[in-house]
Amino acid sequence: MHLTHPRAANCKVGCPLLFPLRDVDPATTQLPIHSARVAVARLDCLQSIAQSFLPEKNPETNMDWLGAFADCGAKVNRMKVRSGFLIALVLTTTAVLTHSASARAQQGDSHAAITAPVAAQAPQTAAPAISHDDQMKNDWPWLGRFKEDNLKLPPPAPGEDRVVFMGDSITIGWHLDQSFPAKPYLNRGISGQTTPQMVLRFHQDVIALEPKVVIILAGINDIAGNTGPITVEQTEDNLAAMAEMATANHIKVVLCAVLPAFDFPWRPGQAPMPKEIALNAWIKTYAASHGHEFVDYYTAMKDDRGGLPTSLSHDGVHPLPAGYEVMAPLAEAGIEKALKGTF
Repeated sequence: MHLTHPRAANCKVGCPLLFPLRDVDPATTQLPIHSARVAVARLDCLQSIAQSFLPEKNPETNMDWLGAFADCGAKVNRMKVRSGFLIALVLTTTAVLTHSASARAQQGDSHAAITAPVAAQAPQTAAPAISHDDQMKNDWPWLGRFKEDNLKLPPPAPGEDRVVFMGDSITIGWHLDQSFPAKPYLNRGISGQTTPQMVLRFHQDVIALEPKVVIILAGINDIAGNTGPITVEQTEDNLAAMAEMATANHIKVVLCAVLPAFDFPWRPGQAPMPKEIALNAWIKTYAASHGHEFVDYYTAMKDDRGGLPTSLSHDGVHPLPAGYEVMAPLAEAGIEKALKGTF
């Protein structure tokens, strides 16, 4: 007995949904395994059938279904009719989903077969970049950032005035080869870093490279709170620790004032100017009292607000090429003085 859904004529795709109810055993209301003749229909058809079948949704349609069974002489009660229909509906839905999954699998296998030779010939890609959270958890000072570069670096040649620039994103963003052509200057800046992180990598990224001079520009990310709350005094202690390590290893020190920043785009509303002024005043005094050179970027670059002007920075923190043009001669002067100095 085939039973056509009474709303099949109104189906969007014109698919008469036929359930093979002739395969239903009225006594058990079970469908045999071989009932593969269930027609495949769109899911919207299935939804409309389910809605129209439920008595509370459409009692009249429900009675039409019962009448159709009665005309065919099927002696079943309403409960059995509902059970048989629901079983058919479940099998139909399963057939639809199975058919779709099978089609997708075949397409995937075909695509893989087509692209496999190409993929085999493609060069290996680099490993995905580690997330910031994983980086902070597994290598907080980021000792791995310059580890390989440091291992490949030969010792300084005789008479080489090697200089290491130690710092954060302002340092790593500086193209030293353009500002100081043919100079043996090494860039060991890491974006976002604070002074406690730099202290932990100072031996690996500075002392082990045997420079004659280290120029340190650090502290602005401390004020921004990049790695958590830290006082100006704690930042000063970290700068002093780096200077002391360098001096103990016969490396001349150039300490730089932090650049002016009226605000931090990534942590707005902190009003950092008072801390910047206090930190720079301490750096200047500490450098003078310990025989280090002091480079004052702050005074040379600040605008009327006490921040970086738009002509020197795109975000008020990081210098544009024009900003580095201001910084380069100041840094060079500090390095030259340090090279001529004595311990």
